[in-house]
Amino acid sequence: MSQQLAVGIDIGGTNTKFGIVDRRGNIISDGRMLTGAHPEVSMFIDELHGHLSKLIDAAGGMSQIKGIGVGAPNGNYYTGNIEYAPNLRWHGVIPLANLLNEKFGVPTRLTNDANAAAIGEMQYGAARGMKDIIMITLGTGVGSGIIANGQMIYGHDGFAGELGHCIVVPGGRLHPGTGMRGSLESYASATGVTNTAIEFLTERTEESLLRKYQKEEINSKVIFDAAMAGDHLAQEVYAFTGKILGEALANFVMFSSPEAIILFGGLTKAGDLIMKPVREHMEKNLLPIFQNKVKLMFSELRESDAAILGASGLAWEIQES
Repeated sequence: MSQQLAVGIDIGGTNTKFGIVDRRGNIISDGRMLTGAHPEVSMFIDELHGHLSKLIDAAGGMSQIKGIGVGAPNGNYYTGNIEYAPNLRWHGVIPLANLLNEKFGVPTRLTNDANAAAIGEMQYGAARGMKDIIMITLGTGVGSGIIANGQMIYGHDGFAGELGHCIVVPGGRLHPGTGMRGSLESYASATGVTNTAIEFLTERTEESLLRKYQKEEINSKVIFDAAMAGDHLAQEVYAFTGKILGEALANFVMFSSPEAIILFGGLTKAGDLIMKPVREHMEKNLLPIFQNKVKLMFSELRESDAAILGASGLAWEIQES
């Protein structure tokens, strides 16, 4: 029986995930491959085509596929290009949407990975039925997608919404990737949490489970495990991180007045350890007209599925436009 299906592709620095998705957000089939296995993007697309062709044939053939959506670092929605992505092997401007369109013969749309996650959350996750949300992805970096009046905010050049690179501590911690000081990503990412823990261990003398590790062994998982075991210093790391993030979210709320802010990614596994300070410091830094109006929520999408679902949401946009 004929059905409407879309392809969702998430291109990460290490892995590329892909899947066939139906209108209800069910992933019919999926797979993954190494992003950087090929020095040329054309070779990457050839391998991707080989993997996806098998999934598409099993789902009823190419006639069932209404479009392809792609989330990728530095993906430009307007041009369909990946532009100067620092964590991909192919440098410069890559016309990825056009290349995929030519290879598969169906319309293709591209955006950055955090925007794709926001689209997925609005179509399939915690933000269903909402038209004004901010999605914050808390992983190795801090990504964001802003949806206002039901539309993704892309800006005039396709790159709007880089909230992770907003300066939240003027003159603060150096971000080695950008050379900027005091950006949100420097504090609220998994890397930022690790750096905070190392700073606390250096500056303080209190006992901590973290002291049994060498500096290079400390990471976000080690800190999480220590915090769950009741370690005060590790819990203070989350309190500090939550304060920084909550203050930043207050600024973002006063910018776009969203119905909800959705937090997604590895750091959300800390639950109330991160959510309580985030909520406290967001609310205390809001004007009264904004207070107690914004839902602060964790994503309802499985982390392993969110990227594919979000990217597939772009394909449904193609059909509706």
